Amino acid sequence: MRVGKNPQTKISYNNNYTHQVVMPIYIPNNEGYFKDGFSILKISLESLIKTTHSKTYISLVNNGSSKEVVTYLNNLYEAGQIQEVIHTTNIGKNRAIIKAVKGHNFSLVTITDADVLFLNNWQSETLRVFNAFPKAGVVGLVPQFKLFNNFCTNLLVSNFFNKKLQFTSVKNPNAIQCFYKSIGWDSNYNQDYLKKHLTITSKENNIEAVVGSGHFVATYKPEVLKLNIDIKDNKNLSPKLDRELLDKPVLEVDGWRLTTTNNFAYHMGNVYEKWMKETLLKLHDKKNELLNYQALTQLKTISKIEYFFKNKVAKKVLFNKHINKHFLKFKGLPKAMLNNY
Repeated sequence: MRVGKNPQTKISYNNNYTHQVVMPIYIPNNEGYFKDGFSILKISLESLIKTTHSKTYISLVNNGSSKEVVTYLNNLYEAGQIQEVIHTTNIGKNRAIIKAVKGHNFSLVTITDADVLFLNNWQSETLRVFNAFPKAGVVGLVPQFKLFNNFCTNLLVSNFFNKKLQFTSVKNPNAIQCFYKSIGWDSNYNQDYLKKHLTITSKENNIEAVVGSGHFVATYKPEVLKLNIDIKDNKNLSPKLDRELLDKPVLEVDGWRLTTTNNFAYHMGNVYEKWMKETLLKLHDKKNELLNYQALTQLKTISKIEYFFKNKVAKKVLFNKHINKHFLKFKGLPKAMLNNY
């Protein structure tokens, strides 16, 4: 028997939020690999909360973390510092992303690992790139080596004769060095990667972006996230699932993968270092920042023939060993760098 009316029917959904940030979290204990995990998570979340505007909807997905982490996340939610916390068993990164994004509708969705230190102006610079390039489907925050090599053939083909697509000087080589140090690389890589990278400049307002984007922190237009994929892979971290969820759908709407030319986040890894806290303390609050998301354009699915040509045929041609060398030269890579780039 039901008596009266459910008061829930009188409550309106708050749709004032424009930008969702999704962070899957898996810190099962504080031993071994996860020894500093909780400390790094707290720095990551503090930096995120501090550098985002008030219309940001922060969704955290706890993938079976320790009680200490669960209590911390719940406290953030109760304090109103985050908008959503989902507790599950360890369902893996990609399933967690789908769980957090489904049922919402935001202008942009940022997907981030739990060891990212966000820097001031990351949201405004991300939006700046999206607005400058209507074809942008995903925008990263951390320039990396040769990003144009992965899932960018459609952009390269469309701009083959565009003089605004060219190799330019790296703006912040120190930040790139920090990234590769954070993932355990030695510094014996090709030093030319720290000098030149492939960029594209918008025709109207002369805004520059690096061609390509990584995965560990990036912002997506909602139409490029394929949320109805059938996940059969049992691995909790799967490059194959990353491709199906985060890479291929961008190409299916002919979206471009881009990254800000300067560095707007740090990858901390799993070992705490003093500079992380020092960087956090230098950040200033961006809650009152006003950003306009109205100019964003929606991408539409292209034909299978166009997709096949731009992402299969053109890829085989452009990345042929001999042809690729001529392409790099054509796009302004210095002759001295051609053989080893």
